Amino acid sequence: MTIENFRIEALDTSHFVRPALVRYEQDGVEKSWEIIRAYDSVAILIYDKDLDAFVLVRQFRPAVYLHDAKGMTVELCAGIVDKEASLAQIASEEVTEECGYEVPPERLVRVTAFHTSVGFAGSKQTLYYAEVDQSMKKGEGGGIDDESIEVVTLPVQEASGFLYDESVVKTPGLMFAFMWWFERFSR
Repeated sequence: MTIENFRIEALDTSHFVRPALVRYEQDGVEKSWEIIRAYDSVAILIYDKDLDAFVLVRQFRPAVYLHDAKGMTVELCAGIVDKEASLAQIASEEVTEECGYEVPPERLVRVTAFHTSVGFAGSKQTLYYAEVDQSMKKGEGGGIDDESIEVVTLPVQEASGFLYDESVVKTPGLMFAFMWWFERFSR
């Protein structure tokens, strides 16, 4: 992958995030804080029993590129909540679009929900768990439209080391999901 002509420009209109200034009073002191209003999201920890591996996604993230010369992240399968559908339905669709597995919403296990980017966005992410096998693989994944998502598998026996490998950019949600899994399914 080659990145060229990378530049930052002022944003006049936005489709996914909206910057704002919040003004409030706290303990009698007037304050203000810059925030980003962003969509909530779903994320799915996918475990393939046949491979004894986690199914993750690797993709370029421009915001990470500002701080890391590669700009590549390894993440859970995830997506924003930008339509009228249950969170489980949105999560199910993301698993198919990004990773190629068909997992009906009723087969997803809701783990928990938490707030992300609390210093500037505070949006909520709902974490699900999906156990799959190769018979559920119906496509290659990779995303839709112009998404450029690479599906990667991480053998369970390598996940613990991966968790603390600072050379790989990963999200706190992925790290939490692995810790949750190891707490419940550790051999």
